[in-house]
Amino acid sequence: MRVNKQYFLPLILVTSLFFLWGFAYGLLDVLNKHFQETLNITKTRSTLLQGAYFGAYFLVALPAGLFMNRYGYKKGIILGLLLYATGAFLFYPAAEQLSFNFFLVALFVLASGLACLETAANPYVTVLGSPDTSTSRLNLSQCFNGVGSFLGPIIAAYLFFGAKNSAPGNLDSVKVIYIIIGVVVLVITGFFLRTPLPEIKESDIVSSKSFDTKPMFSHSNFTFGIIAQFFYVAAQVGVAAFFINYCTDSGAGIQNAKASALLSVALILFTIGRFIGTAFMRMIAPNKLLTVYALVNVILCMVVILNKQWISVYALLAIFFFESIMFPTIFALGLKDLGHHTKKASSFIIMSIVGGALMPVAMGLLADSYSTSVSYTIPLFCFLIVAWYGWKGYRVKDGEHSPLIKVELRH
Repeated sequence: MRVNKQYFLPLILVTSLFFLWGFAYGLLDVLNKHFQETLNITKTRSTLLQGAYFGAYFLVALPAGLFMNRYGYKKGIILGLLLYATGAFLFYPAAEQLSFNFFLVALFVLASGLACLETAANPYVTVLGSPDTSTSRLNLSQCFNGVGSFLGPIIAAYLFFGAKNSAPGNLDSVKVIYIIIGVVVLVITGFFLRTPLPEIKESDIVSSKSFDTKPMFSHSNFTFGIIAQFFYVAAQVGVAAFFINYCTDSGAGIQNAKASALLSVALILFTIGRFIGTAFMRMIAPNKLLTVYALVNVILCMVVILNKQWISVYALLAIFFFESIMFPTIFALGLKDLGHHTKKASSFIIMSIVGGALMPVAMGLLADSYSTSVSYTIPLFCFLIVAWYGWKGYRVKDGEHSPLIKVELRH
């Protein structure tokens, strides 16, 4: 995978952003369990954290895309960083007041910044070079998202579940970590303000097979990509959100701190999976690898549902490895050959991340009503949808419209 020299430095800078939102996400799933105990809330109520986080993506992605379409990638990135820092600083007064609702507001602001960053960075990476290598390029950048994701739980396990920080109502560790995050993000914002980034015209970087003259929703790979991304993110967030609960409820004698450490192991597997998957894509078509990985995760979810103690915990860990390539692969396949539609189309795919806000609530209801293991039937179904996209849904059929596209055209 070669990158034009003029794009090399911008690719490095933008790739650093993937680490930032990976770290924020890595903290999120540990906060679920921490708030259940320190603020005495139910599993279902704790999933409102995911609701605020991924709901922000749904509400902010399209305005962020419009902003970026008018002012460019760089200003979109800077706006995202400023919102990220603001949300991080709001965690301090939320912790002072011991207010779960205030935490939801702070997390929504922080995630609004992440929505801006993802809306800008994901398509920017796909157009910083040849369209033929856009999928592997985005997977490589997303590897650093995984690095941030596994560091988050490691730090959170030490800070949140340490003996002196585990008492009800003690949120001092939350104050410290988010103040540090806010300061670091502001420093990075200053760095981006001083660094020139080339503005890429997507209409000039399309493959020879591009159907750029078609309306955006006439690209079936894009419309089905929105659906596939919705269900993938629903699965990813649900699997991680109840990971600690699953481990502690499994009967294998796993406590909170050890479960958090296992979550870090899972996210290390996720990161390793991204690097290995990127290498595999040199030999295997991205859509085929997506299909195989999704079907493997369907089988692994069945083992998790059976709740065979450590065997099922190991299966749960393995899910992270095989889901690693799914988000960037669906994203790149969905944007392929969209030409000047790229920025706006990326907003719609980012909006589909709202699946991460909705499905965990359904899993929480199943977990509270039946068991945590039963709740993993929802990710199983979601991975089946992803497998279908890698099998057939990614294809571009010129001149044909799906039923969803017809509905869009009538309106």
